[in-house]
Amino acid sequence: MTDSYVCLDLETTGLEPKKDKIIEIGALKVRDGKIVGRMETFVNPGRQLEERIIELTGIRDGQLETAPEIAEILPALLDFIGEDVLLGHSILFDYSFLKRAAVNQKLSFEKKGIDTLKLARKFLPDLESRSLAFLCSHFGIEHSAHRALADAAATIDLYRKLTELFYEGHEEDFLPKQLLYRAKRETPVTIPQKEQLYKLLDKHKIKIDYDVEKLTRSEASRIITRLLAEYGR
Repeated sequence: MTDSYVCLDLETTGLEPKKDKIIEIGALKVRDGKIVGRMETFVNPGRQLEERIIELTGIRDGQLETAPEIAEILPALLDFIGEDVLLGHSILFDYSFLKRAAVNQKLSFEKKGIDTLKLARKFLPDLESRSLAFLCSHFGIEHSAHRALADAAATIDLYRKLTELFYEGHEEDFLPKQLLYRAKRETPVTIPQKEQLYKLLDKHKIKIDYDVEKLTRSEASRIITRLLAEYGR
């Protein structure tokens, strides 16, 4: 059984790595089944949070204003992870956000992972849900949902419970698997895009909830297209 790993959980502005941003990172380093290190930080996404994300996580814009951007914190996080296997509940989701951030910084990030969601789907097919919150309730695991470090800690307890119940005779299912996510490097917003965007915002007196200077080229293109369609030139 894999008993040395890093359990990772992220809170984000949404579900799409191409469009959404990380707002909180929680990571726990486990050696021989014991937690020996932890890393927890808010991340400034360069945009205001939607109300649904505030309600889901309890995280507010004021907590993120002075937080580091992902480019600032990523090297330390990758160093913390090192060569370890990743553990997570739907770990490909968290990996995809970090892989995209790493590619944008020209950093390599190729990992193997163990997914407690996949294990639960295989061994607990009759449960009405395999969400982390439901599984923790089902097994009596203490859990404070939708905060990164708390979710990581609960995932470790869930992994231990699943191995206790199902590992023997199903060793192959618990082996770390290569995590696959393709990401292209994003380029920053161009000067002409910024000029056009600022003109549109000023002309139509539009209030925004994002920082124009921190947009990517593709994000700026989508926003400009939407504004032109809505307000015209």
